[in-house]
Amino acid sequence: MRRILITNDDGIAAQGLARLAAAAQKYGEVWVVAPDAQRSAASHCITLHTTIDVYPHEFPVAGVHAFSCSGTPADCVRVGSLNIMPHKPDVVLSGINYGYNVASDIQYSATAGGAFEGAFQGYPSIAFSEAASDCHEVADAYLDEILAELINLRPAEGDILNVNFPGCPLSECKGILRNRKVSRGMFYRDHYNAVEQLPNDGVRFMVEGDYNEDAEPETDFRAVVENYISIGIASNIQ
Repeated sequence: MRRILITNDDGIAAQGLARLAAAAQKYGEVWVVAPDAQRSAASHCITLHTTIDVYPHEFPVAGVHAFSCSGTPADCVRVGSLNIMPHKPDVVLSGINYGYNVASDIQYSATAGGAFEGAFQGYPSIAFSEAASDCHEVADAYLDEILAELINLRPAEGDILNVNFPGCPLSECKGILRNRKVSRGMFYRDHYNAVEQLPNDGVRFMVEGDYNEDAEPETDFRAVVENYISIGIASNIQ
């Protein structure tokens, strides 16, 4: 039986994690090792100088072996595959993330970071993300089809498969675009606002992003803003 390790960066209680685990059960034995709290934007960070605590965790999907972890998604994949699972996984899934992981956001994404750690450990790995909205119609309608298509693929060494679902109603989804390139653009063009003067000439800043949908043709970014599902390859060095 295929062994599937799943992590995410939104935490063990995230709805997207449960939805992915439920869908993955059709394809094998599912193990979940996920952060005990939110770890978004942790990228591929791993824990080196402090301990990592792992606990069995109740999970809303029956039959799933679930554990919470005090570390990052990359830590979850490392400790999950090397210590928690009795055998190494055949595939690593990461997500379903709340918010797109396309374009330049991939370099910050801990959802992608978890998948990249799987790839670096030698496991085929797939990252799943969707728009940060309450509309999950497209992901729920297409997830099984896409898992069936991708779960047996083996990307090149160090690469991951990256899937993004648009947040539109199912009736507005235009279908799947495959082989999408990673855009050089960004959804939010960030700047920092000074919000407080601190003692000793210090300044406290807070990031603010200006929403942007300017994306190149044939890219992951362009696909999702036009209400397509994007499937592509992401490399740790774009």
